[in-house]
Amino acid sequence: MVIVDDMEGPFTTGARIMAKRVFGGIRRSPVIVPIALVMILYLNGTGGAAPADLHWSEDPGSHCKFVAPTSLTSGPTFWIGACVDGKASGEGMLRRRDGDRPGPAFFGRMKDGVPQIGVVDLTEGYRAGSFSNGDIGGGAEPDPQKRIDAFRIATEAARSVSAKYAGENNAGSAHLYEELAKTLELQTD
Repeated sequence: MVIVDDMEGPFTTGARIMAKRVFGGIRRSPVIVPIALVMILYLNGTGGAAPADLHWSEDPGSHCKFVAPTSLTSGPTFWIGACVDGKASGEGMLRRRDGDRPGPAFFGRMKDGVPQIGVVDLTEGYRAGSFSNGDIGGGAEPDPQKRIDAFRIATEAARSVSAKYAGENNAGSAHLYEELAKTLELQTD
């Protein structure tokens, strides 16, 4: 073992080399830390593509792809809204159909085919909040502001559905979704 005595004190050659490796890398940390953080977020599914364990569906008419919240249950589901690169995007509605009858619906915002935030309109009431664990408003009770945001976005989504039907000269459906938008808007008071 060789002991080197310099102005910083006595260190073994091995300790000096180890210190250089450890502390020499600190100068690179302003570059390494952000890259490592991005990789961690990406690998955990909060960045980049949607997690692979989501169940993808397709609108039978438009062939637009999406992930439906699990509270809509399974069955033919239709998307009314923008379809960017083959995936539901922006504000709109996912509506499950039970034969010739409308089933539950999600009104809200989609990104790359995955729900972000909104409201699921079920016969027993509303589920509101962000998309997590495969559903809207799943898990813990959303904070009050998140719930208000979900209803505001759902209101805009219902209004965009109403406008689509009005543009198709379907006055009955346009009126139905405008009234639903008013009901959703009342939930924010």
